[in-house]
Amino acid sequence: MRALAKLDVGPGQVGLVERPTPSPGPGQVLVEVHGTGVCGTDLHIQAGEYPAEPPVTMGHEVTGLVVDIGPGADPAWRGRRVVTETYYSTCGICDRCRDGRPNLCAARRSIGSHADGGFAPLLVLPERNLHAVPEKVGTHAAALAEPLACVCNCLLDPPVVQPGDRVVVTGPGAVGLLAAQVARAQGGSVLVCGLPQDSERLAVAERLGFAVTDGMPEEGTADVVVECSGSAGGAALCLRTVRRGGRFVQVGVFGGAVTVPLNHLVYGELVITSGFASTPASWRHAMRLIASESVDLESLLTGVAPLSAWQDVFADLRAGRGLKIVIDPRL
Repeated sequence: MRALAKLDVGPGQVGLVERPTPSPGPGQVLVEVHGTGVCGTDLHIQAGEYPAEPPVTMGHEVTGLVVDIGPGADPAWRGRRVVTETYYSTCGICDRCRDGRPNLCAARRSIGSHADGGFAPLLVLPERNLHAVPEKVGTHAAALAEPLACVCNCLLDPPVVQPGDRVVVTGPGAVGLLAAQVARAQGGSVLVCGLPQDSERLAVAERLGFAVTDGMPEEGTADVVVECSGSAGGAALCLRTVRRGGRFVQVGVFGGAVTVPLNHLVYGELVITSGFASTPASWRHAMRLIASESVDLESLLTGVAPLSAWQDVFADLRAGRGLKIVIDPRL
C-alpha cells in the first residue's frame, strides 16, 4: 500500500513509498484510515528534530473505521468510527505505566514515529487505543481529537485554569485554539495572541468568540499563560504577561534549544508545567468535551488533501497557512 514515510535519519528523508499491507494480531484491530491530521511534530520528524525509527509510516492524529479484528479483540468494534490513542506499545510495568502515565514510559513506541502510523490507507492498533467517535462529529474533524487529548493533558491533569482566571494563549494554530477552548470550558477569560501574519487564524479565534491581539498584552496581567507557538518569542511573551505567582503552561514543542528570560520565573515565583503527548485520562477528558460540544473541532479544519499533496500540505503548515489540514488516503 502507498504510504508517506520517514525513510532515514536526519533532515528530509520523507517520501511516498510502498509499505506492507498490515493485518491485526492478538488484541489488535485493523483501521481503514479516513483522515490523519498533519501535526507540527510531523514537521519536526521531517526536519530530523524529533526521534523516529525509519523506515516508518508517519502520522498519528488518526480517525477511521474498524474493518478487521485480531484474535482476542472485541468484535463489537467492527464497523465503528474511531479515533485512536498514539501508543503502539509500552512496557506496562514501570512506575510511569503503573501510574497511568504511559506517555512517559522509557520503552514507549508511538505510531507515526516508532511504529507505522496513519499516513496510509490501513493501520494496525491495539484495541485498547480506540475511542468511538460521537455521531455529530464529522469524519475529518474527528482527527482533532488527538491534539485535543494532548491539550487536556497539559491543562486538565491537574486543572490549571480556575473560574474567572485571565488566560493568555500564544500561538493561534489548531493547538492554540483547542487550548483556548479548553481554558474557556474551565471558566477562564481567554485572550488569544498571534503575530500580524496570523490574521486569518486570529479571525477564526474571533469567530469562536475569543478576544484576540497581534500585539503585546499588558505585562503582568494574566493568571495563566499557555504557550502554544513553540517559539522563543512566544515563551518570552508569556513570561512577561503572566502575573507574579501565576502559572506558565508550555504546550508547543520547540524545534531546538531556545533562549528565554527565565529571571521572570525567579522574580515572579511562577509555576511552570507542561504535558508530553497524552494519557488515557486526558483522552477521557477530551472525549467528554467533544461529546458535550464544549469544543468546536469543525471550525479548525482548514482542508482535506490526498497523500499525493503531502509536500504542499507540509509547506503550508510550516508557513503558518491554515489551521488543521487532514490527509485522507482514500482520495
